[in-house]
Amino acid sequence: MRAGPKKCEGILTERVPPARDGEEIAIRASGGDWIVAWHPASAVPEGTPHGAAGICLTPDGGLVLIGNDRKRWGLPGGRPEKQESWEQTLHREVLEEACATVIQARLLGFTRGKCVSGPEAGLVLVRSLWRAEVELAVWKPQFEIAYRNVVPAKTWPVHLWIEHGFAAIYWRAFTEAGLV
Repeated sequence: MRAGPKKCEGILTERVPPARDGEEIAIRASGGDWIVAWHPASAVPEGTPHGAAGICLTPDGGLVLIGNDRKRWGLPGGRPEKQESWEQTLHREVLEEACATVIQARLLGFTRGKCVSGPEAGLVLVRSLWRAEVELAVWKPQFEIAYRNVVPAKTWPVHLWIEHGFAAIYWRAFTEAGLV
């Protein structure tokens, strides 16, 4: 099992080896200890569906990021509503959070997190990760996100805020998306 990096969360300053299929990474989050792993798109891992997130790309090579403080930029995504499919969740969340329409999407893989200690011990959550070609609409935030930022896609490591322990997962997702 790989331990999470010793650095604090934030912007990446160096390349991290991408997570391998099924490789377990120990992290601490939400007051508990979690084991997180990357899973290929070919097989949905067991667990509770916890939504979708998208590496959203504009036609001119921009990467769409969202945030609430203009410092910590993340990928659009969120939890499913009712009986939404993984892809339906992606489409809705990208529209709500980034004011963008998904034109085409390709499933990159899944992350599976199992809480092994703490207040959520036993909880197993699965999230889908996508590469999405998007069309931007006029920025009119109506939900929980205050800001949208479009940066050159290949510069993602210096713009994307990564929570402690998740660097290998992000490197794998961006590798699968063809951006590494």
